[in-house]
Amino acid sequence: MNGGPDIRISYLRIRFSLIAVLFGLFVFTVGAKPGWFGWDRSPVVGFIQIAVFLIGLGLICIGGYVGLVALWGREPRSIVADIGMRLVGTGYVVSVFTGMADVFGLGSHLLPMVPHFGPWQSGGVLAGQIVIAIGFLMMIPYHLYFPRIHNIHNK
Repeated sequence: MNGGPDIRISYLRIRFSLIAVLFGLFVFTVGAKPGWFGWDRSPVVGFIQIAVFLIGLGLICIGGYVGLVALWGREPRSIVADIGMRLVGTGYVVSVFTGMADVFGLGSHLLPMVPHFGPWQSGGVLAGQIVIAIGFLMMIPYHLYFPRIHNIHNK
């Protein structure tokens, strides 16, 4: 993982990103499936549970962003990587707004009814997560770590 002399990778940032992603995955799991830890107190997915897994998803996005930017080192990021960064943010916003649709007054269970995480909301959060994953894939500096593949495509 140590590139050429012009590439300087911050291993401290990579460690931070891995810790943030793992902690975010734990928080996401607690919010999405609290029954796995024996913490499930409600038969429905409510506001607190939705908020917790969205916070976990946000930690995963921040950690992944920091780690993938650190992999670029001093190399300038490509346009594809910049688009990928924006897709990560866009996917998170889509996930938050679809997950909290009832709270924002856009869903089918408007306040003062109890917010309900239904199939439309879960589909929207899943679509946001897919956009996040595509953004992360676009941020990977393939040409730095797989130069042979990069040279084949540039011939």
